[in-house]
Amino acid sequence: MHIMSKPQFENKQRGLAFRMSLLIVTSTTLIFIVAFGYDYYVSRNLIMDNIREESRQLAAGTILKIEAVLGNAERPARVMAKNLDDRYVPTDRILTVLEKMVAGNPEIFGSTVAFEPYGHDIQSYYFAPYYSRTKNGLKLSYLGGKSYNYFLMDWYKVPRETGRPAWSEPYYDEGGGNIVMSTFSAPFFKTARGNQTFSGVVTADISLEWLQDIISGLSISKNGYAFLISQNGVFVSHPRREWIMRESIFTIAKAANDPDLRETGRDMVRGGSGFIPMKSHFTGKKAWMYYAPVPLTNWTMGVIISDDELFSGLYSLNKAVLFIAAAGVCLLAAIVVYISNTITMPLRRLAAAAAEISRGSLDTPLPLPASRDEVGELISSFDNMRSSLKEYIADLKETTAAKERMESELKIGRTIQMSFLPQVFPPFPGRNEFDLFAKLEPAREVGGDLYGFSLVDENTLFFSIGDVSGKGVPAALFMAVTKTAMNAIIVPGIDPATILSRVNAELCRDNEEMMFCTMVCGLLDLQTGECLYSNAGHNPPLVVRTEAAGYRAEWLELPEGMLMGINDKVGYQTRKIHLNTGDMLLLYTDGVTEAMDENEKLYSEERLFSVAGTSGPASPEDLIAGVLKSVQDFCGNAPQSDDITIMVLRFKGSGRLPA
Repeated sequence: MHIMSKPQFENKQRGLAFRMSLLIVTSTTLIFIVAFGYDYYVSRNLIMDNIREESRQLAAGTILKIEAVLGNAERPARVMAKNLDDRYVPTDRILTVLEKMVAGNPEIFGSTVAFEPYGHDIQSYYFAPYYSRTKNGLKLSYLGGKSYNYFLMDWYKVPRETGRPAWSEPYYDEGGGNIVMSTFSAPFFKTARGNQTFSGVVTADISLEWLQDIISGLSISKNGYAFLISQNGVFVSHPRREWIMRESIFTIAKAANDPDLRETGRDMVRGGSGFIPMKSHFTGKKAWMYYAPVPLTNWTMGVIISDDELFSGLYSLNKAVLFIAAAGVCLLAAIVVYISNTITMPLRRLAAAAAEISRGSLDTPLPLPASRDEVGELISSFDNMRSSLKEYIADLKETTAAKERMESELKIGRTIQMSFLPQVFPPFPGRNEFDLFAKLEPAREVGGDLYGFSLVDENTLFFSIGDVSGKGVPAALFMAVTKTAMNAIIVPGIDPATILSRVNAELCRDNEEMMFCTMVCGLLDLQTGECLYSNAGHNPPLVVRTEAAGYRAEWLELPEGMLMGINDKVGYQTRKIHLNTGDMLLLYTDGVTEAMDENEKLYSEERLFSVAGTSGPASPEDLIAGVLKSVQDFCGNAPQSDDITIMVLRFKGSGRLPA
């Protein structure tokens, strides 16, 4: 016997020693990788937590510095606005207070008291004296005019609309301070008859140059930096000076087509905070950013830290660890290979002998065991297996011969079964009063399904369908006896019940194996559509009625009738049904309704009823094809356990009963 066509162990490096070494080294490597990965993950998270906290503290300290400057600018403006509520203050007094406020607060670049039209002097539409710093000291100017309509400026409109103090968006104040600044505006009011009306604002302008000095002075690693954006996302401070007051975080996101950066910008202008990774198009390299709001102005500060600097120490340590680990794995592999080869030498000798046995040389001698260890036990077991294999081969030859005889019997039985069934359709090409089609889908084993039809006389068609118990050649032979007996009994004028009674009597004679057969048969008058039928324990057929709206299925009411072949004393009944033009009879065996899917769920009569009543067939062949497809779709990959037989008879005559 030739069990293996290719010698084993042609390459000793691929033998047991190789696989043992590979398994140990691979397992050790995987354990190291898992440990290394866990250590890297924990270390990276610790670094991230530390840098997040350091960034938060750095941002918080810087924001406190910024708010300290902003607060120093806010306070005098709020006090002066409070003093102007419901009071008239002479011009000279306003000028004096403004001058002292600017002179006494180095954070303030300039300040004005801007009134509503004719709000201070009924002769003046504009009144907004403005003190600002210059190289030569303080300078007084008056804002307002066609070239500088301060009523339309944000620093004036926002407090007027909201009635609350506010910081403006950074802007270049052309005609005022002529610098990039942000303005704090505190409104003041007048009360008349209980109603408070807006009267004007007191402002405190701050130059944004000091912001750049504060933020650029922060110590944030080697390549890290900080920046500041306004409440609209415009860069107020950034190392790239060409971005200041010209770009926003949203324009950068749009240019880079980066929806993540755009969403981060939205969170920043909403006053959110977070610690997130940043892409290279924003920072110049991969980095991390911590951002937090400046509450007084609704601005946001961001702190950028380079990813390379953040993890440079971790990367260096990991390289060293990986080098040491690789050297250790190589040394371990060499030791394991040496030990494995020493242990597996007896097994290789046994493998060489086994290779000869696998080629059919069952008498090849086996190596003698050097000891009673596992290898010795294996050699003894292999010797016993060789003896058992000889016996198995002899038994297999006998079993194969028996199986071939059985398969031959099954083929003979299938040939017997199919030879007794009509295979040519249409069976009566010259007759137009009816259409008839039948289909048998055999299972793997031979079964006993049968169907038949014949013209009893010029105007009468006999039809039948049945199912014999059992499988194999006995079922096929019993089916042949049933068909032969029925063909001999059918004569003009006989009724279906008599046919079944006489066939039953024939099948009961000498039926020592107690085989039986179920059957439905009928006689169709091809002129009137009158159909006589009888039943011997078979599945109820379906009547598919043709109506104006389509097709309608109904069960054919069968009379009670016992299986044929069990008791020759039983009787059968004949019933009648009328078929109209286009109506069909669908007859089938239990291989249809008892077909099972992969979960052993039955196809069922209900499913067959639904398919027959909704398919709208154009012919008996179409109806059978639709039912078979439905059964196949239902069963899926489940094997067919029984023959499936379907026959459809369609009446095409006038269908009128005689008067």
